[in-house]
Amino acid sequence: MLDELRAAGFDVLTRNHAEAILAVDFPDETAELVRALEGFRIPADEIVGSGGGEARSTQRLRRGLAEVGWRKHRFEMALTIDGRVKEAQTHEIDHVRWGRRGTLALEIEWNNKDPFFDRDLENFQRLHAQSVISLGIIVTRGAALNAGMAGLVAAFLRARGVDDAEALMQFGMKRRTDRQVQAVERLVAGGAEFAEAFARTFIADKFGQATTHWKKLEDRVRRGVGNPCPLLLLGLPASVVGEMPAAAAEPDLLAPAAPAG
Repeated sequence: MLDELRAAGFDVLTRNHAEAILAVDFPDETAELVRALEGFRIPADEIVGSGGGEARSTQRLRRGLAEVGWRKHRFEMALTIDGRVKEAQTHEIDHVRWGRRGTLALEIEWNNKDPFFDRDLENFQRLHAQSVISLGIIVTRGAALNAGMAGLVAAFLRARGVDDAEALMQFGMKRRTDRQVQAVERLVAGGAEFAEAFARTFIADKFGQATTHWKKLEDRVRRGVGNPCPLLLLGLPASVVGEMPAAAAEPDLLAPAAPAG
């Protein structure tokens, strides 16, 4: 089933026999995850109009997973000696799936600060060491998607005929800071078209190299962060940015959910 994601352009990396574990012990749960990801789309106007808090596209993916049993859970662990708690820890995981043969833990890191990868991997490591979870999963921006974000935004703006800052307001874009406005103006003065100038500065500001994306995740895992927990890492492909399927555009799915804490 992971081959379906590879064929669809997803980055897929497994560690510590994760693929075999999923195939043998979690085929149904893996199929649920694959279906959710194959149907996932991010309309380009949501990227342009995204503000603070969790992105609406991420909220939709979270709700879709929750509906098939991948729900948020807080694990509480304590070291007790002679009836006295000496050490206590909590690990909140955004999506936990209990199966007949074990438990899967999943985190979605669409656009966070990259140290969140360390938090996720270390949580998976601790929970696996205590036999609480069988495997950890992280979904983030794939390599091609991350590299192509500016081009995708620029293409969207050209297609909509957006050629000045005021026209961006129709997508819910917040008014830009003086620094951001001036950065675009400098590029335009140097000969760049508005769509390209805006896309380059916007993506650099909002989806910079210090945020969560495939290369940052891959680097950590190759250094051994999270070992020996079995891991499945998934990078969303550039093809997720586009028109949303009609079935996903129902009002209840588009209604904003409470931002993640």
